[in-house]
Amino acid sequence: MTNIIAFVNQKGGVGKTTTAINVAAHLAEQSSVLLVDLDPQGNATSGLGVPRPEGKPTTYDVLCRGVTLAEAVQETHVAQLFILPADANLAGAEVELVSQAQREFALQRALQSAAYDFVIIDCPPSLGLLTINALTTAGSVLIPVQAEYYALEGLSQLLQTIQAVKGSTNPNLELLGIALTMFDKRNSLSEQVQGEVANYFGDKLFKTIIPRNVRLAEAPSFGKTIYEHDRWSKGARAYKALAKEVKDRS
Repeated sequence: MTNIIAFVNQKGGVGKTTTAINVAAHLAEQSSVLLVDLDPQGNATSGLGVPRPEGKPTTYDVLCRGVTLAEAVQETHVAQLFILPADANLAGAEVELVSQAQREFALQRALQSAAYDFVIIDCPPSLGLLTINALTTAGSVLIPVQAEYYALEGLSQLLQTIQAVKGSTNPNLELLGIALTMFDKRNSLSEQVQGEVANYFGDKLFKTIIPRNVRLAEAPSFGKTIYEHDRWSKGARAYKALAKEVKDRS
């Protein structure tokens, strides 16, 4: 049975795509993984070094044009890791899906034929229809939270959205966990945020904390996972540990 996990936070710049890419890449060492780029910015696509899909089918075509998943999925340079790529056209899906019957289930219908051990959905930084589709489709949600002053701001809205989806289109949806990212142990604020998040979420907070790390920040510009860019870096070791926690909880 395919394990579908949505990586969600409506705030941008919290390390969501970096987390999705590197957790997916590590899971792919032992499992088949599909990374669904559901963000019109296409950062998961470019972050894996996959060329912009000009003329090739994308997530938009699968959701709005009847293209099958098999026609749109591409291989990556990471063994057992596949991607459903995205480009700016995906922004139009928000508008086009509104008029469709059961619009919240478009992604679920598209992924019915997905024969992978894991499907990781990298959601856009918003709580629009694309994210609702991801939450309707997923079995669980992983929320990356940046270790900064406004870390918890907006999370209550996200949690309300998750509960609303659970009460309507996806009663089986669960919170897999909270991943603290961009942690700077030299900064007392990071420690304070960690304490706040731990108090609020308890054991839903993953034990692994992702540090602020230059090598992590560099990797997407080379179109590489952190394991390819610098597998001995603190960032690589942290994502390896987080991926293990994700697998253990899934």
